[in-house]
Amino acid sequence: MILKGIILAGGTGSRLSPLTKSVNKQLLPVYDKPLIFYPLSVLMLANIRNILIIVNKGQINNFKKLLGNGKFFGIKISYMEQNKPNGLPEAFKIGKKFIDKDNVALILGDNFFYGHSLSDLLIKSKSFKTGCKIFLKSVKNPHHYGVAKIQENKITNIIEKPKKFISDKAITGLYYFDNKVVKYSEKLKPSKRGETEITDLIKIYKNNSLLSYEEIGRGAIWSDAGKIEDLNNISNFVASIENVQSFKIGCLEEIAYKKKWINKIFLKKIIASYGKSNYSIYLNDLLRS
Repeated sequence: MILKGIILAGGTGSRLSPLTKSVNKQLLPVYDKPLIFYPLSVLMLANIRNILIIVNKGQINNFKKLLGNGKFFGIKISYMEQNKPNGLPEAFKIGKKFIDKDNVALILGDNFFYGHSLSDLLIKSKSFKTGCKIFLKSVKNPHHYGVAKIQENKITNIIEKPKKFISDKAITGLYYFDNKVVKYSEKLKPSKRGETEITDLIKIYKNNSLLSYEEIGRGAIWSDAGKIEDLNNISNFVASIENVQSFKIGCLEEIAYKKKWINKIFLKKIIASYGKSNYSIYLNDLLRS
């Protein structure tokens, strides 16, 4: 069972510069919401309510101003700083006390997931007890990602940004780990680029026959927002869906309200804090439904 989640929201965001010169990448707008809302909504959809957000040094207050301690979303949010990017597995070393003896989910703060079947997949996968579970998605350009090769429903190989095609199954920015992840992360050595690699961490579980996976099928999408074209594409996608459908993607307050984590009193306070925006109008409509 996974009851805790970590959002890694550090990094320099250099590929989005100059947008990120003064603003953290995860606070940039994706249509009508900050980018951080989308990975946070994924954890909430998985019923994970105890969340650690790891941010760059000196940026905790920016995130606290937006999200606070999570009470208005019916969750608990804590924060820790990352001095500099040293690879994804560093999240587990930074969050060692937070993880304690529990299993944990990690999601990257610039990743976007969407699909009607996603909630069921997340909740089903959340019940795993030991090992590591990764989420895979078929992509057109696997050489840009860490990739898993699958034979007879088992992962036989994992390669970071392969030069030759081995598989189109990209490892997305969502991972489930047991609490041994801290010990394994502390033993990792930096790669040639000077950072520890998440693929090396996953390989430890694979070598111990403790690696499983879920595939995000055609009914769902996944993208990171590392480049400006990615950010624009995600924003346009969210806009098109929300303008055609009658619901919002990544609306934290709606998720909390429908799960009965917050009541009408809390929701009214949130609506008042947003002023006369379209977002607050949408939330106000929830009260009438």
